[in-house]
Amino acid sequence: MKIKFIILVIALAIFSCKTEKTTDANTNQKAIARVFEKNLYAEDIKEILPRNTSPKDSAIFVKGFIEQWITNELLLHQAESNLPEDDKNIQKEIDEYRKNLLVYRYETELVHQKLDTAVSMQEIETYYNAHTQNFMLKENIVKVCYVKINKKSPNADKVKKWYLSKEVKDQDNLKKYCIQYADNFFLDDNTWLLLDDVMKEIPLRDYNPELLLKTSRQIELGDSTFNYYLNIKDFKIKNNPSPLSFEKENIRQIIINKRKLSLIEQMKQSVYSQAKENNNFEIYP
Repeated sequence: MKIKFIILVIALAIFSCKTEKTTDANTNQKAIARVFEKNLYAEDIKEILPRNTSPKDSAIFVKGFIEQWITNELLLHQAESNLPEDDKNIQKEIDEYRKNLLVYRYETELVHQKLDTAVSMQEIETYYNAHTQNFMLKENIVKVCYVKINKKSPNADKVKKWYLSKEVKDQDNLKKYCIQYADNFFLDDNTWLLLDDVMKEIPLRDYNPELLLKTSRQIELGDSTFNYYLNIKDFKIKNNPSPLSFEKENIRQIIINKRKLSLIEQMKQSVYSQAKENNNFEIYP
């Protein structure tokens, strides 16, 4: 703390040529800034001065803090001077905010300590089957294998064979080749992707999405620089039920949030019941 205070004193000394100081008669503190009748003192800053800062950096920090303090105080003075008295009586709002903040922090700590966040696949499936109507696709999704490769890459012609093959050896060769040469690729055909995201990588903007999915499974395109290979393994059209695998994480969060709300409600009921039992409150007729 002593070192920190010394740094602050050095910083204020560097800044002192630009700041007129006055002395508080009651505390004998040197003011480093003033807005109307309110002063800012070194003691107000030393607790927030960053650790291990050089005198130069400390001076910059102090200057910025002082400028921000002056701006805030000027705005406060302006508000107090211009708002009607009724608008300035904010104690009730402050008390309400404090109450809500304390309750929120208590609920947050309760959730942190007691909430069970483990969700089984069985729970996810059960919820999905009971609420399938709530999981309708808003966009087209696909399972794909795609590769974007420069035409000048060595042995680029082999990609055409590998990306359509179901042979493990060919798939391994494709993965190794893509890691080394592909400009972009995606080979995990067990994962659902948004078709719009795929179309950002493959130049399919002139295609009707639904027609594309229903009529084409393998697409090969080229431009002056790249060849594009797209193999659509599966697809789901928007406004149809979304597959469980696509909604799994979403459902997990829904279940956890329901548990959270239930835990908080149980706490409220417990607090109320215990207070009633202990005669900690009364409702007068």
